[in-house]
Order: sequence, then C-alpha cells, then structure tokens
Amino acid sequence: MNDNTVISVKNLKTFFYQNGRCNKAVNGVSFEIKKGRTLCIVGESGCGKSVTASSIMRLLPDLSRIEEGEIIYHKGEENIHIERLEKNGKEMRNLRGQDIAMIFQDPMTALNPVYTVGFQIKEMLTQHYKQRNRKRVDAKVVSLLEDMGIPAPAQRAREYPHQFSGGMRQRAMIAMAMACSPKVLIADEPTTALDVTIQAQIFELMETLKKKNDTAIMLITHDMGVVSELADDVVVMYMGNIVESGTAEELLRHPHHPYTRALLRSIPVLGKGHNQDIQPIRGVTPDPYNRPVGCQFAPRCDYYNAKCEVMPGEEIVSGTHCVRCHNYKEAVADGK
Repeated sequence: MNDNTVISVKNLKTFFYQNGRCNKAVNGVSFEIKKGRTLCIVGESGCGKSVTASSIMRLLPDLSRIEEGEIIYHKGEENIHIERLEKNGKEMRNLRGQDIAMIFQDPMTALNPVYTVGFQIKEMLTQHYKQRNRKRVDAKVVSLLEDMGIPAPAQRAREYPHQFSGGMRQRAMIAMAMACSPKVLIADEPTTALDVTIQAQIFELMETLKKKNDTAIMLITHDMGVVSELADDVVVMYMGNIVESGTAEELLRHPHHPYTRALLRSIPVLGKGHNQDIQPIRGVTPDPYNRPVGCQFAPRCDYYNAKCEVMPGEEIVSGTHCVRCHNYKEAVADGK
C-alpha cells in the first residue's frame, strides 16, 4: 500500500446461500483503489464485479455475507475496517455518500419515483452536512445539476425521475453521488442502455470530476473499449477470482491470461470493416453452485492440462502486472 491508496481490499470472500447451496460469488480477491486514479473491474456477467462493489458499500442482500477478508478505508491517519461495521449502522451510513458514493446501473430504479430529483439530492446534503439553510441547499442542488450539464437546472430540480431522459437520470445520479465530494466513487456499469453519445458524455463527466476533486474511481464494466479509454489500473475477474491485474498499459498491451486474451479477441476493431475475424469465447460460464475443481476457466481454455485441476497462485509478470495461470507463458508464446 502507498500513500495514495484510499481503499484496500484483502482476500475478500463474499458467499451467497440458497436452499442449502453456496455460491462463492467473490472468492479471495485483493486490490487497491488509489486517489486520482480509475480502477476498472472487468469481466463477463456473473463474475463477481457487482458483488465486490456491494461488499464495499455493505449493500449485500440478506442471503449473502462476507465470510473472510478485509475492506479498509484509509481516511487520513485512520484505517476503518468496513467489513466490521454494521451494514445499517450509523458509522456505515455516514460513510455512504459522504466518503464513498455509488452510481447504480439503473437510475430509474435507484431514484425514488415519488420524490422530485431536487428533493432527493437535497436529502443527501441535509443528511451529511446538516445544512438547514433552505436557500443555500436549493442553490447547491441547482449548482450540482448545472455542473452535470443538465439544462434549466432550477426547473429540472422540481421535476420527477420519469420526466428525465435516461441520460439525464444518470447525470442526476452522478450529481447525487458527488453532492458531498466523496473520496471514492463506485460506478456499476453506469451507461447501460444509454446510446453511445450519452455514454461518452457520462464518462467525460466522470473524468472531469476525478481530475477536479482527485477522486478515486472504481468503474465496473464488461466493455474492454471503455477500459482502454478510461482505466489507469485494471482488474480482470472470472467466476469470483481475479485472474489478471495491472496498469491499463501493461494489461492491454501485453495480456497474459488466456481469459484476458480471449476477451480482447472478441472485440471488433474500428476501421477493420465487417469481414474482420471476431472470436467469441467458446463454452459458457459454469454453474456457480457447481464449480469446476481448480482453475475456474479451465473448461473453456485452450491450454487446459492436469495442472489446471489445482487453483494457480498469483505470479508477478512485471511491475504491478500479475496473473493467475499455470500456462500463461504458452498462451503468450502462441500469440493467440
């Protein structure tokens, strides 16, 4: 850990229980979120990205729990163990919004439909800052919406979520998340179902806020194109495990794990035309309640052998670039 680390996640294990069965949704992940940098967590649906975010925010459903590990928020000289806090206790409620904020995947379900957008942002300000001066609070709400590029912000503050377009609802969610200038912003696929123009605007807005406030951002996505544009650091997850991690430059230029390489091969390249060779990853993700022994990617991997029946340890490739694979050297040598 260095002085810029805001959140440290160490050996986090979050399991789900249903009908006597256990889904090890997050199974021993470790990473750091650093001030002024964007960490992208990438992987297919069901790999544990959103569960990791929910664990940090302590917003897990009742049938799940953190079994092991540490989630440490470094607040100045104080180290707060989030995993030890009551999920609905006063200390955790104070951290949410004020120190760590989250932008959810679907703003229509995240925003309360019976309250105006302005009221919901105002509630965030009064909860954490105890600001009672109505005029100042109203002015702050309008200022936040204006900063998000929402036209006629004073009027929009009096409107309800259904009166906003999808892109504007997401901007309102970001305004709410940034209301208290949090040290950490967690964005869980914040541009799902938005058109590409609005996606670009949302990501540009997040980058501006990061630079302005030196905010640490954890961005969850399955889009490697977004990773190449926004990420400073990257974590690749598969079936609850981190299979590769490093800086964006290290990982995107020199991917080592067969899964990371397969993800990158499955992306169409702009300018190569419609005849380019797109290679989907073969097979499907295993049943999370009936997982393979050892490496979770083994059933879909071209380099499977007997060694893969034991979960590989983490190996340092170079610098901060790490990989968990017995056969990554063969994958790199093949150039696939």
